Amino acid sequence: MTITNISRIASERRLPTPPPDGQTRSQPRIYPAPDFPFKGYQPPQPDGWRQSAATPDESAIVIDNGAHTIKAGFSFDKNPRLLVPPIVAKFKDRKYNKYCAYVGYDAYADATTRGQIRTAFEQNTSIPTNWDIMEGIYDYIFLKLGVDNQGSVGRPLVVTEAVANLPHSRRMMNEMLFECYGAPSVTMGIDSLFSYRYNKGTSGLIVSSSHTSTHVIPVLDRKPQMQSCTRLNWGGSQAQEFLLKLLRLKYPTFPGKMTMEQMETYIKQYCYLSRDFSSEIATYLDWTGLEEERDIIIQYPYTEQVVVEKSAEELARIAERKKESGRRLQEQAAKMRLEKLIRKEQELEYYQSVHKQYLEATTKKEQRRILDDEELKDEAALERVIRDLDKSIRKSRNKELGAPEEEEKLEEQLNKFPLLDVPDDQLDEEGLKEKRHQRLMKSGVEARIRAKEEKERERARAAEEERRDIEMRETRFDEWLAGRRRQRDQLLAKIKEQARQKADSGNRKGIASQMRMKTLANLAADGPKRKRRGGGEYDDDFGANDEDWGVYRTVATEPASDDEEPEEDPLEALKAVESELLEFDPEFSEKDTIEAQNDWTKSVLHAFLRGARPADPDSQREANQIHLNVERIRVPEVVFQPGIAGVDQAGLVEIIEGIVMGRFSDRTQQQALLTDVFLTGGNTMFPTFEERLKTELVAAMPDDFTINVRKASDPILDAWKGAASWWNSPDTPSREAATVTRAEYLEKGSDYIKEHELGNFVSPLYGFGG
Repeated sequence: MTITNISRIASERRLPTPPPDGQTRSQPRIYPAPDFPFKGYQPPQPDGWRQSAATPDESAIVIDNGAHTIKAGFSFDKNPRLLVPPIVAKFKDRKYNKYCAYVGYDAYADATTRGQIRTAFEQNTSIPTNWDIMEGIYDYIFLKLGVDNQGSVGRPLVVTEAVANLPHSRRMMNEMLFECYGAPSVTMGIDSLFSYRYNKGTSGLIVSSSHTSTHVIPVLDRKPQMQSCTRLNWGGSQAQEFLLKLLRLKYPTFPGKMTMEQMETYIKQYCYLSRDFSSEIATYLDWTGLEEERDIIIQYPYTEQVVVEKSAEELARIAERKKESGRRLQEQAAKMRLEKLIRKEQELEYYQSVHKQYLEATTKKEQRRILDDEELKDEAALERVIRDLDKSIRKSRNKELGAPEEEEKLEEQLNKFPLLDVPDDQLDEEGLKEKRHQRLMKSGVEARIRAKEEKERERARAAEEERRDIEMRETRFDEWLAGRRRQRDQLLAKIKEQARQKADSGNRKGIASQMRMKTLANLAADGPKRKRRGGGEYDDDFGANDEDWGVYRTVATEPASDDEEPEEDPLEALKAVESELLEFDPEFSEKDTIEAQNDWTKSVLHAFLRGARPADPDSQREANQIHLNVERIRVPEVVFQPGIAGVDQAGLVEIIEGIVMGRFSDRTQQQALLTDVFLTGGNTMFPTFEERLKTELVAAMPDDFTINVRKASDPILDAWKGAASWWNSPDTPSREAATVTRAEYLEKGSDYIKEHELGNFVSPLYGFGG
């Protein structure tokens, strides 16, 4: 972690504090990962069919074609009898050699059925496109409702459709209902308009945020103004995909399998719409209240590694085996050292005999032959070999016996260079060479003596500075403390500057990189240049010789002078200063230290990934956990800020403002629309949706407008209830004007549509696709 601010980090981030005395720390909220929504066998419900037999023309079968769930029942029911996801799994059972079809929740029965799931709707739309699947779903619905007519369902059908349903989709729906099921009549309407009518709406704005999209439909005097309807391409399915992408990006190596069905559960149970997104997201990962209020842990299935615990006898046997193994290794090492010492003694005896032969030789030629046989330069080299062997043997013996090593004093070594006092004219050529060698050795000894003296002076200086520092701390504490704080700030600034320079070194456009390239160019340009053959420009042969590549070593390392001492590590100096501040500064605590600031377990990233508790990287239990925190408010916020998910559209408030203020110029109509902003659809079921939308609209609209926002009594089922109540209404002429009978279908074809106040339009007046 790079230090980016030299001020106290505690002012920016609230670190965790221990619980008060006598209180235990709260336990994290851990929830199991949900399973697939298989609900088992659903028995048929034929009682409704038998009840409708008394009035077959007045008892309609109402079907709400939702992209998430298809609701079905009879018009006299208070609630739909069936809730069926529009999915079917078809495959051939090889064991029984039969084709099987599983509809709705039955498709989640096992892994085989889940692998064959297909949906009736086009992805992220409410437009049915897979009519084979849709026919299977309707077969399932009519069977479960107890329909036993031969060749016909025998009851009128009231079916909902999407806003701006495509002509091809409506044509295929008509053909399926009239041709396949022999429906006596079919009525189609928009689900959100049915819901608005059921909740006693007359004039207002319908905000229908469903599974696949969000529509804003203005309504004046019970007539929808479809030419001003606006669509936002965001709904429950997009929210599920967005949450799944966020979690996969958050945990790229997560071992468990995350599914769309699980994302739906997480959004419904754990996500909520923030009242003030900007301020809440800024402090969402603060430690205070993170574990107790905001962080949700989802536990996926896992298999913990079994650690076999050994008994006391087994542990004792293992310890004894280790001890015995160590003893054998020590014996082997001692034996090897003894053998090495014997070899050195033998070598010493050999070279001593060689030296004796050298001294007994009568001629220089014989002496030269003896030295050449041993590959030695002169007698001095032979004496050095003997001296080094003798020193090594004595050192090894002392080590074996445990005696302290006898180090020769540096001052005594100065007396071991006798040739330096002999004049040059009294020495032969070999003597002069040895004298030069002794002069060089004496210079090294003198340098070591100077270095030793310098170290002693440095230790004395450090001791004096420490004494003065202690005296200053005891007599002038405030001044001493202020100096330590300034020193800490300077060291933090130095660390920050080093981090910046390190970051700039990898930037090709940085000043440091440009200076290096300039130095390379200048160094490469040094030296003589050769002309090309036949004249022309100088030949650039940089790199032809190995010495040319030394340029890069010159640039990479700056030459240091001989008297330059290595620079003290600022991080180590900072730790030393902070240790003093921890001891003497009452305002400086452990959480203010550099280690606490750089502790990953107390960082924002750790809180984002693993919550407020330290994580165990070896725990399979924690490896199969996901933490929901900022995602809880980020996913629902997309309806108001689509840019969060990369949707290039205006938010819900901007859409409403554009419709009311941009498409309706009459102030009375504008006020009528804002007086009743009606919310319906499953994506509006967040508890604070009404409050948030009203707050945003009040801030966006002129002050003199009265704004009321309300939610449907049941945002999911009110569309079906509205269609059923509309069919049961005493306004028979209105119902007949919206219903396409079988005779009209046979006469006018499958493209025929009746326009009514609760359905789509194809009239040029509205310019709206039907």
